[in-house]
Amino acid sequence: MIYDVKGQILGFENTTQIEAKEIDELFVTIEDTNNKHISFTLINPYLLREYSFEIPIATKTLLDLNEKSKIKVYNIVIIQNPIENSFVNFLAPLIFNEDNKTVAQLVLEPNKYPDFGIAEPIKNFIKES
Repeated sequence: MIYDVKGQILGFENTTQIEAKEIDELFVTIEDTNNKHISFTLINPYLLREYSFEIPIATKTLLDLNEKSKIKVYNIVIIQNPIENSFVNFLAPLIFNEDNKTVAQLVLEPNKYPDFGIAEPIKNFIKES
């Protein structure tokens, strides 16, 4: 799926359109449609932990969100080998509006969401069987 980037993705201010490809229910990759060298791996935070936050009015307006909008939320992952050593940024989620194919990054205030880190190890959320 192709999405228009509204606002900016931190560190990638020139990225205006991305292509998202679902790997499985946990992982998604996104790639800048104008620069194939820019890509990210994203993770579905809801499969790892309790994760909720308020979407500010400015972001809702930017993405044209309403109470009926179909949204998806993902977090950027810094992939390491083995995968358990990878890190998740829970403080800067990407919000996808599936209805109009737009995406924006939201930067959460650390003092308002003290349980979310900028580089939390995935291994902290893996349940051993």
